[in-house]
Amino acid sequence: MSDKELISNKLIAAISPLAPALSEEKIHALLEIPKDTAKGDFAFPVFLLAKELHKAPPLIASELAAQIDATGFEKVEAAGSYINFFLDKSATATAVIRDIMSHGTHFGDSDEGKNQNVPIDMSAPNIAKPFSIGHLRSTVIGDSLSKIYRKRGYNTIRINHLGDWGKQFGLLITAYKHWGNAETITANPIDELLKLYVRVNAEAKENPEIDEEGRSWFLKMEQGDAEALRIWRWFSDVSLIEFNRIYTKLGVTFEFFMGESFYSDKMDAVVDDLKNKNLLHESRGAMVVDLDEYNLNPGMITKSDGATLYMTRDLTTAHYRKRTFNFAKAIYVIGGEQTYYLQQMMAVLKKADFAWANDMIHIPFGMVTQDGRKFSTRQGHVVKLETTLDEAVERALTQINEKNSDLPHKEEIAEAVGVGAVKFYDLKTDRLNGYDFNLDEMVSFEGETGPYVQYAYARIQSILRKANYWPKAITELPISTPDAWEIIKLLQSFPAIVARAAEKYEPSIIAKFSINLAQSFNKYYAHVHIMDQDAELDARLALIASTATVLKEALRLLGVEAPEQM
Repeated sequence: MSDKELISNKLIAAISPLAPALSEEKIHALLEIPKDTAKGDFAFPVFLLAKELHKAPPLIASELAAQIDATGFEKVEAAGSYINFFLDKSATATAVIRDIMSHGTHFGDSDEGKNQNVPIDMSAPNIAKPFSIGHLRSTVIGDSLSKIYRKRGYNTIRINHLGDWGKQFGLLITAYKHWGNAETITANPIDELLKLYVRVNAEAKENPEIDEEGRSWFLKMEQGDAEALRIWRWFSDVSLIEFNRIYTKLGVTFEFFMGESFYSDKMDAVVDDLKNKNLLHESRGAMVVDLDEYNLNPGMITKSDGATLYMTRDLTTAHYRKRTFNFAKAIYVIGGEQTYYLQQMMAVLKKADFAWANDMIHIPFGMVTQDGRKFSTRQGHVVKLETTLDEAVERALTQINEKNSDLPHKEEIAEAVGVGAVKFYDLKTDRLNGYDFNLDEMVSFEGETGPYVQYAYARIQSILRKANYWPKAITELPISTPDAWEIIKLLQSFPAIVARAAEKYEPSIIAKFSINLAQSFNKYYAHVHIMDQDAELDARLALIASTATVLKEALRLLGVEAPEQM
């Protein structure tokens, strides 16, 4: 039984004779955690009872507090309009530390998911374009959600839905035919293809013939034209070499690496199904599905020339994933600017009577900008992610050399710190908020950063090495300082933190928790002589060892390494 459940039981026993309509669920929901620990570990506001009991809230709180069985608590007392509950610190601490020592990094695991499949659509860069900072959010948010949902007992399936099909590739082939050079592209593929892509988009705005030529080349791709497919495959192959190198640096893997092109021979069946259900009608030569009942514009399924669109391919993808994975939920980690389009796509599936469309969940996120300016491949405003990661690693190495120049394997540690800093900074930001890219802030060892959390973990490991510590059975863990109790309460909350991060699809909840835990440890470290040879030494070492275990697991859920030394 959790502390909240225990308190709810005691409250309902005291309240039900006076207010039988107030349910235990309602009481449980009203329980608060005071910011000031001097006001208890949990607090129950009695305002709700004032009208029914015709008494002032402070009087109600005082009378109820006197009736509540305080067994298992240090004390239960009234304070104004609240009943405050103070946990038995030693008993609580002992239980929490034993739980962590028993389960290790599996502390906080759940079987909620019962191994049900959850495909996660994430990353999805476009081939023939640089892997830029703009792709970072979908990649790291999706990877973190995969880890969080696995900890909750689901079988997550990370899918890289590469943008490798569509009119833009017809335009790129057009650009190559007009201005490209095979030797130049082979020598420096992504940069040269980017130049062609920017140029052809600028030309297409001014010259309708270029735009039409791009449409024609894409139609040839769809019709299986050998030359069109040969050039497209070449662009795809050179792009994947770069992408895989960056994913390796990020430590991100996928169960499936499927581009839009994978579904090119599966789209007819989906279009035919919509046709057979009389959902398609013609609009200016294009075929659309009316979505008035969803207050959405029509969903365009095919263009007037018969070419497919994102919608056609995404509908086909959804069908394939349901057939292949029979998912409990399908998560799409895609920028907030695509919200309306995804609402249309899912509405088409619902209108076609596919109930599982309700299990498809869009996880939007805000944009990354630089100096307030949006990244745009089409306009050539791109910051390459690989270059950024390399610079972050160099900055991390510089700081490591300043702080600990004799550190062994410092290049490997700098890699973990630099890459981790970029990922952590992204993930600590509330998902729906964007942020302005600032490498100086990201790689700082001070403040609310990844390196700050990593350094707290490494500091604990250093203490444990000096103490030659190994886990021992804890019979009782005395809590003699407020700082230690603050750590215990954070450790105790970790399973609930993971559950809330999953429920909200919000890795920032875990990132902020790890910052709070690192800060609490550093405060404890500053105020307590951990290595004092007294009767509480083993208890202190068990406390910080458990802190390290949870810090490492929190970082792992964010896809960030925890170096043993820094």
